[in-house]
Amino acid sequence: MPRRMRCRNVEKLPEYQNFGPINREYSVMEEILLNIDELEAMRLKDIENLDQERCAERMGVSRQTFQIIIASARQKVTSALLNGNTLNITGGHYKLKNCIFKCNSCDDVYDVKYIEDRSKCTKCESENVTCISREGCVGCKKHSSM
Repeated sequence: MPRRMRCRNVEKLPEYQNFGPINREYSVMEEILLNIDELEAMRLKDIENLDQERCAERMGVSRQTFQIIIASARQKVTSALLNGNTLNITGGHYKLKNCIFKCNSCDDVYDVKYIEDRSKCTKCESENVTCISREGCVGCKKHSSM
């Protein structure tokens, strides 16, 4: 029986989630889904220039798992670029590292596990939510000014 997949640590959520060629009709483009954790792997390795061991530590995964994640991410991005497909960045198994949210309507406190959690409470679905992390906001753009 395979082990249950653990959430990977993500430090920054993308500001933009959809990319595609501007000179091609949307109806003929194939959509490729890039998971948030796959984008994070590319950010750590290719933008921050960290070695794989450090990347794996930051994401809370083994080096082998990190290698699998980044290989998948690079394959998807390359395929989208070469074939003129749209790239939709969403989903995956991740949690936003360091961000803790509070709903100002029902007072529920929760970790951000998905992009949607930034905009509405996971309990009452109110949109009146705020990041209350003591360490500071790392990409949710909902940090309180406390």
